[in-house]
Amino acid sequence: MQIAIPTTVMRGGTSKGLYFLCDDLPRDLKQRDRVLLAAMGSPDARQINGMGGAHPLTSKVAIISPSDDDAADIDYLFLQVVVGKVQVSDSQNCGNILAGVGPFAVERGLVEAQDGVTTVRIRMLNSGGIAVAQINTPSGQVTYAGDASIDGVPGTAAPIMIDFADVAGTNCGALLPTGNVADEVDGVEVTAIDNGMPVVMLRARDLGKTGYESPGELEADAELKSRVESIRLQAGPMMNLGDVADKTVPKISLIAPAQYGGIISTRTFIPHRVHQAIGVLGAASVAAGCCIPGSVADGVTTIVDGGRLEVEHPSGRFTVDIDIAQERGGFHVTRSALLRTARKLMDGNVYVSEELTTC
Repeated sequence: MQIAIPTTVMRGGTSKGLYFLCDDLPRDLKQRDRVLLAAMGSPDARQINGMGGAHPLTSKVAIISPSDDDAADIDYLFLQVVVGKVQVSDSQNCGNILAGVGPFAVERGLVEAQDGVTTVRIRMLNSGGIAVAQINTPSGQVTYAGDASIDGVPGTAAPIMIDFADVAGTNCGALLPTGNVADEVDGVEVTAIDNGMPVVMLRARDLGKTGYESPGELEADAELKSRVESIRLQAGPMMNLGDVADKTVPKISLIAPAQYGGIISTRTFIPHRVHQAIGVLGAASVAAGCCIPGSVADGVTTIVDGGRLEVEHPSGRFTVDIDIAQERGGFHVTRSALLRTARKLMDGNVYVSEELTTC
């Protein structure tokens, strides 16, 4: 027998996933994960028996609940349902899926809609950081229609401005978690950085690449993937993340000089597939790296003090509005803000076997 679990399928930024109210899922974490694996269709690599799209960007889950934190309206837990494995990971945030959290919360009555724009304060449980999203709600109703566009998504939609109050170091303990602006791993110079997402930045040319290859070309290079994974596994403990063999962080971002007027060009392993664009918080971390003298971005681009930075990726550009200051010998990010869009695709139930919801 199958049971129905209420869910909403939403595109958030350049990702897609299932959005749940916390109360609609089992409280026991092992049961919850079994349900989510079945809902998405993992561990099948095609996810043919579930809602997943056979790619990390379309195998994501958001779990939302009211917050008991006075600084937030709602809590948001992001889970990555791994394609091809019996694994559900809570080791990272997802800023793209975050874009759909505000609209979902308003539509489900967790936040009262205002006439015009509704502010939703979101505590990101994966890291403890706070994000503030501005949702278009004319006449007290969420609208997804608008004229904002983001690269990697066809068409236009209502803008969702997301301001991250203080996410630097929330995963690793510091913006520069190794204590250094640059380190050497496997003979390659890297910058380990956490401005909301643990990222290892390295110059594409140091791995024999231009940095302009397509995601498919990079994924087909077995030797490259082996080197990237070796660097990632060594960087994890250096970034206070422990053993990352079974984690989805840190991400590895190959950087190269910008080609289309941006600050820098990126190709990002997430960690074993290559992103068709770049993650929201991943872009925020790379942008921060472009503001720090001596990082691996120094010389690849002109180091700046902040501002509105365009991070190039395989399907376009991502705008990060960032302010960063040097204080007492260190660097402090005072603001990271980004424009995203979202669209509700389906509202209804996902069906799983009843035995998965019982001990």
